[in-house]
Amino acid sequence: MKSKIIIMLTHNDQTVKNAIEVFDACKDLAVDFWGFKDVGLEKEKMAELIQHMKAAGKTTFLEVVTYTEEECMNGAKLAVELGFDYLMGTLFYDSVYAYLKEHEIKYLPFCGKVSGSPSVLEGSFEEIIKDANTMLEKGVDGIDLLAFRHEQGAELAREYCAKVDKPVVIAGSINSEARISFVNEINPWAFTMGSALFTENFAPGDGFRENLQEVIDYMNEIK
Repeated sequence: MKSKIIIMLTHNDQTVKNAIEVFDACKDLAVDFWGFKDVGLEKEKMAELIQHMKAAGKTTFLEVVTYTEEECMNGAKLAVELGFDYLMGTLFYDSVYAYLKEHEIKYLPFCGKVSGSPSVLEGSFEEIIKDANTMLEKGVDGIDLLAFRHEQGAELAREYCAKVDKPVVIAGSINSEARISFVNEINPWAFTMGSALFTENFAPGDGFRENLQEVIDYMNEIK
């Protein structure tokens, strides 16, 4: 499978309290991309978790689900302070992009009309793709597409990947082998997975690590 997986140590839209322990138990597995949200852990614990990830040679992602310019800038400042490689999410603001570019952190903002918590994505396919292209033309490193938070999620993801030849992360609701196969078919740069591992969708009763191993094995089987 060509698309990469970003393992998010999040459940119910928050970083899990035992994220450090979960990561340490899985850091030897063949996953290079790891991340979490800016809510759920104290800043000191977030800093410790990032240190563990970097010591293990991982590429790190902070996902921020906020909408005002001030909130989005706060997320950007946290990403810089803790030394993340990527900031995912936030609505796009020129000020946030300029700040991240200055500090050499890659930026993958939401596209389309995103609101609420949990997030909802609205807009026509044309509007969402146009919004993404506008940001990509400004120089952002890619897009965080909440495809399955849209009422036509699969169709949107397929059309987006067919029409936009730039990195995109399909974020949220990849929770079955069928969804993994679909992602492989449309071939985004990456996709996120978190809650489905904590709810043990792939190996019921076997814990987070075994569920992640099942996902890795399945991805490796896909040609």
